[in-house]
Amino acid sequence: MTSLIDTHQHLMYPQKFGYSWANDIPVLNEKTYDVDTYAGLVGEQVEATIFMETGVDEAFYRDETQFALELAADSSNNMAGIIAAAFPENAKDFDDWLEQTAQNPLISGYRRILHVVDNAVSQDQTFRQNVRKIGAHGKTFDMCFLESQLPLAIELAKACDNTQLILNHCGVPNVAGGDMQQWKHHIAELAKLEHVACKISGVVAYCNPDQDRETAVRPYIEYAIEQFGATRCVWGSDWPVVNMADGLPDWLAITHSIFQEESAENKQLIFADNARRIYQLAN
Repeated sequence: MTSLIDTHQHLMYPQKFGYSWANDIPVLNEKTYDVDTYAGLVGEQVEATIFMETGVDEAFYRDETQFALELAADSSNNMAGIIAAAFPENAKDFDDWLEQTAQNPLISGYRRILHVVDNAVSQDQTFRQNVRKIGAHGKTFDMCFLESQLPLAIELAKACDNTQLILNHCGVPNVAGGDMQQWKHHIAELAKLEHVACKISGVVAYCNPDQDRETAVRPYIEYAIEQFGATRCVWGSDWPVVNMADGLPDWLAITHSIFQEESAENKQLIFADNARRIYQLAN
């Protein structure tokens, strides 16, 4: 079995940081999800992880990054990189944050969650200029948009063609709704842009409770791979948000079931090699 690089490992330490977005999610609110718990779930299936910023309240984002760097310094945590929070719309503080962090080889890139802010944020020229600065520093930018916002993702990608962009969670499709047509159209448009990659992650959380999750998410995953190709897809656990579905072991099982017909070469690319290349992992 091909081992995985998890490009979307969240960790939650409510005793250290605030996560207001999780207040109304019982499985996440005030729960600790740490490196030891994660390791116990994945065993030998995951060879390395990339820490993904966890949407901490803005007052904590610098502290969260520093804490993640400390975790990554311990080789037993198998953390190969960090995607730090960033606020490209913030003309005052962004340059300072980029200069502080971009020289660190453990910082693979940055993310701004864009479905929690007004649509105009990603259309702002300051925002786009700063995303281009991320690319100029040789770092990546993870885009987190809802399906309904995918036209904004296309606009942003076209405006920032010097930056390696990664679309989170297959573009957050409305799996529960079941209508793929608009999503497919926008995914096909994004896939035409060679500097955009797609993260196979998160989708099981978008199912109805009564749906068979593998059956429901399979066509979305297969279409994303068909459009982006095996060289521009990476895998992520979205743990512990995946607990809003049936948890990480279930997502791992679904992953391996869906990919069982893929060639060994394609699995190696999507499960590990693309992550090393796209995120320029330090180890």
